[in-house]
Amino acid sequence: MSAKDIFHNAVKHALVKEHWNITHDPYWIKLADSDINVYIDLAAERLIAAEKAGEKIAVEIKSFIGNSLIADFHEALGQFLDYRVALREKEPDRQMYLAITLDMYHAFFRRRFIQTVCQEYQVKLLIFDPQKEEVSLWKK
Repeated sequence: MSAKDIFHNAVKHALVKEHWNITHDPYWIKLADSDINVYIDLAAERLIAAEKAGEKIAVEIKSFIGNSLIADFHEALGQFLDYRVALREKEPDRQMYLAITLDMYHAFFRRRFIQTVCQEYQVKLLIFDPQKEEVSLWKK
Protein backbone atom coordinates (compact mmCIF):
# COMPACT_ATOMS: atom_id res chain seq x y z
CA MET A 1 0.00 0.00 0.00
CA SER A 2 1.35 3.41 -0.91
CA ALA A 3 1.63 6.38 1.43
CA LYS A 4 -1.34 8.68 1.96
CA ASP A 5 -1.52 11.75 -0.24
CA ILE A 6 -0.57 15.02 1.45
CA PHE A 7 -4.19 16.16 1.17
CA HIS A 8 -5.69 12.95 2.55
CA ASN A 9 -6.82 14.41 5.87
CA ALA A 10 -8.11 17.61 4.27
CA VAL A 11 -10.38 15.60 1.96
CA LYS A 12 -11.47 13.34 4.78
CA HIS A 13 -12.40 16.33 6.96
CA ALA A 14 -14.18 18.02 4.02
CA LEU A 15 -16.33 14.93 3.48
CA VAL A 16 -17.19 14.69 7.16
CA LYS A 17 -18.23 18.38 7.11
CA GLU A 18 -20.68 17.46 4.32
CA HIS A 19 -22.14 14.71 6.51
CA TRP A 20 -20.42 11.79 4.81
CA ASN A 21 -19.63 8.78 6.96
CA ILE A 22 -16.09 7.53 6.19
CA THR A 23 -16.51 3.78 5.89
CA HIS A 24 -13.02 2.81 4.68
CA ASP A 25 -9.62 4.50 5.03
CA PRO A 26 -8.25 3.10 2.75
CA TYR A 27 -10.78 1.09 0.75
CA TRP A 28 -9.06 -2.20 0.00
CA ILE A 29 -10.34 -4.28 -2.92
CA LYS A 30 -9.09 -7.78 -3.66
CA LEU A 31 -9.99 -8.62 -7.23
CA ALA A 32 -11.76 -11.93 -7.84
CA ASP A 33 -9.64 -14.75 -9.25
CA SER A 34 -6.53 -12.58 -8.98
CA ASP A 35 -3.62 -11.75 -6.73
CA ILE A 36 -4.16 -8.07 -7.52
CA ASN A 37 -5.26 -5.71 -4.75
CA VAL A 38 -6.11 -2.05 -5.10
CA TYR A 39 -6.22 0.59 -2.38
CA ILE A 40 -8.52 3.53 -3.00
CA ASP A 41 -7.82 6.38 -0.59
CA LEU A 42 -11.28 6.73 0.97
CA ALA A 43 -14.79 5.34 0.82
CA ALA A 44 -17.81 7.10 2.28
CA GLU A 45 -21.56 6.98 2.32
CA ARG A 46 -24.45 9.12 3.42
CA LEU A 47 -28.15 8.70 3.71
CA ILE A 48 -29.99 10.75 1.11
CA ALA A 49 -33.41 10.41 2.75
CA ALA A 50 -35.01 7.98 5.16
CA GLU A 51 -36.95 6.24 2.42
CA LYS A 52 -34.09 6.12 -0.13
CA ALA A 53 -30.97 4.03 -0.36
CA GLY A 54 -27.73 5.70 0.70
CA GLU A 55 -25.29 7.35 -1.67
CA LYS A 56 -21.85 5.69 -1.75
CA ILE A 57 -18.57 7.03 -3.10
CA ALA A 58 -14.92 6.06 -3.34
CA VAL A 59 -12.33 8.82 -3.58
CA GLU A 60 -8.81 8.78 -4.99
CA ILE A 61 -6.89 11.87 -3.83
CA LYS A 62 -4.18 13.43 -5.99
CA SER A 63 -1.88 16.32 -5.13
CA PHE A 64 -0.18 16.89 -8.53
CA ILE A 65 3.19 17.82 -7.01
CA GLY A 66 5.42 15.93 -9.45
CA ASN A 67 7.74 17.46 -12.03
CA SER A 68 5.14 17.29 -14.81
CA LEU A 69 1.43 18.07 -14.50
CA ILE A 70 0.62 16.02 -17.60
CA ALA A 71 2.54 13.00 -16.24
CA ASP A 72 0.74 13.38 -12.90
CA PHE A 73 -2.55 13.61 -14.80
CA HIS A 74 -1.80 10.45 -16.80
CA GLU A 75 -1.00 8.58 -13.58
CA ALA A 76 -4.13 9.88 -11.83
CA LEU A 77 -6.34 9.07 -14.83
CA GLY A 78 -4.91 5.55 -15.09
CA GLN A 79 -5.47 4.89 -11.40
CA PHE A 80 -8.96 6.37 -11.53
CA LEU A 81 -9.96 4.15 -14.47
CA ASP A 82 -8.42 1.00 -12.96
CA TYR A 83 -10.05 1.65 -9.60
CA ARG A 84 -13.42 2.34 -11.20
CA VAL A 85 -13.30 -1.04 -12.96
CA ALA A 86 -12.31 -2.79 -9.71
CA LEU A 87 -15.07 -0.95 -7.87
CA ARG A 88 -17.69 -2.09 -10.39
CA GLU A 89 -16.67 -5.69 -9.69
CA LYS A 90 -16.82 -5.36 -5.91
CA GLU A 91 -19.48 -2.71 -5.29
CA PRO A 92 -21.16 -1.45 -8.48
CA ASP A 93 -23.42 1.03 -6.66
CA ARG A 94 -20.43 3.02 -5.32
CA GLN A 95 -19.35 5.99 -7.49
CA MET A 96 -15.66 6.72 -8.08
CA TYR A 97 -14.32 10.28 -7.69
CA LEU A 98 -10.93 11.89 -8.24
CA ALA A 99 -10.22 14.52 -5.56
CA ILE A 100 -8.16 17.56 -6.59
CA THR A 101 -7.51 20.94 -5.01
CA LEU A 102 -9.45 24.01 -6.06
CA ASP A 103 -6.18 25.61 -7.21
CA MET A 104 -5.35 22.60 -9.41
CA TYR A 105 -8.84 22.66 -10.86
CA HIS A 106 -8.44 26.31 -11.89
CA ALA A 107 -4.81 26.04 -13.02
CA PHE A 108 -4.99 22.75 -14.94
CA PHE A 109 -8.35 20.96 -15.08
CA ARG A 110 -10.15 23.85 -16.77
CA ARG A 111 -7.93 23.53 -19.84
CA ARG A 112 -9.91 22.40 -22.88
CA PHE A 113 -7.87 19.25 -23.50
CA ILE A 114 -8.07 18.12 -19.86
CA GLN A 115 -11.81 18.80 -19.79
CA THR A 116 -12.24 16.80 -22.99
CA VAL A 117 -10.31 13.86 -21.54
CA CYS A 118 -12.34 13.97 -18.32
CA GLN A 119 -15.59 14.06 -20.32
CA GLU A 120 -14.44 11.25 -22.63
CA TYR A 121 -13.61 8.97 -19.69
CA GLN A 122 -16.44 10.22 -17.46
CA VAL A 123 -14.12 11.29 -14.65
CA LYS A 124 -16.06 12.57 -11.67
CA LEU A 125 -14.21 15.24 -9.70
CA LEU A 126 -14.37 16.20 -6.05
CA ILE A 127 -12.80 19.65 -5.92
CA PHE A 128 -11.76 20.77 -2.45
CA ASP A 129 -10.14 23.67 -0.65
CA PRO A 130 -7.27 22.20 1.43
CA GLN A 131 -6.97 25.24 3.73
CA LYS A 132 -10.66 25.36 4.63
CA GLU A 133 -10.98 21.55 4.42
CA GLU A 134 -14.19 21.99 2.46
CA VAL A 135 -15.64 20.57 -0.74
CA SER A 136 -15.81 23.41 -3.26
CA LEU A 137 -17.46 21.61 -6.17
CA TRP A 138 -18.66 18.21 -7.33
CA LYS A 139 -18.19 17.68 -11.10
CA LYS A 140 -20.25 14.68 -12.21
